[in-house]
Amino acid sequence: MTQQVKVALITGGIGGIGTAICQRLAKDGCRVVANHHPAEQEAADVWRQARAEEGLEIDTAAGDVSSAEDGARMVQEIIDRFGGVDILVNCAGITRDKTFKKMEASHWEAVINVNLNSVFNATRPVWEGMLERGFGRVINISSVNGQRGQFGQANYSTAKAGMHGFTMALAQEGAAKGITVNTISPGYVETAMTLAMRD
Repeated sequence: MTQQVKVALITGGIGGIGTAICQRLAKDGCRVVANHHPAEQEAADVWRQARAEEGLEIDTAAGDVSSAEDGARMVQEIIDRFGGVDILVNCAGITRDKTFKKMEASHWEAVINVNLNSVFNATRPVWEGMLERGFGRVINISSVNGQRGQFGQANYSTAKAGMHGFTMALAQEGAAKGITVNTISPGYVETAMTLAMRD
């Protein structure tokens, strides 16, 4: 039996696109939990207050989703508090743009860990509960650059393309169990992340 109020977890929820998703889901009646990196606690507190001033009650959860252990810990705390996660939006993302000639292993690993490995790290702990309840929605925020590539973004384009491959495979596993898995691939959206890019 599904819960009356759907619980939605948005990784990278206090970012630009994440904020808009949180606002929309909260207005649609979901119990929303916005994930943020533990180092962003102060920013998350300010963010949560801003949402409260908009009349939206949105919880925040600190967790490094690039870490399987910390991602699982955070998800378990949300499950313990709210009884499960019905909707997961994998929105955590960073850029470390460099031409491939100048790209260091640290630039590659940081983007793959945050943008792609986080998708496994956040989805795996909620998947079993979705299967048991016979309901789940997993939405992965990819990018047009995962489909067409982008100069100076070998790491980012790879992560976003991998996210789409993950989506297509997992969708087949969840379909018969009432779980949908979809990718959304936005173009450039005016957020702090894109404003940091060169024109």
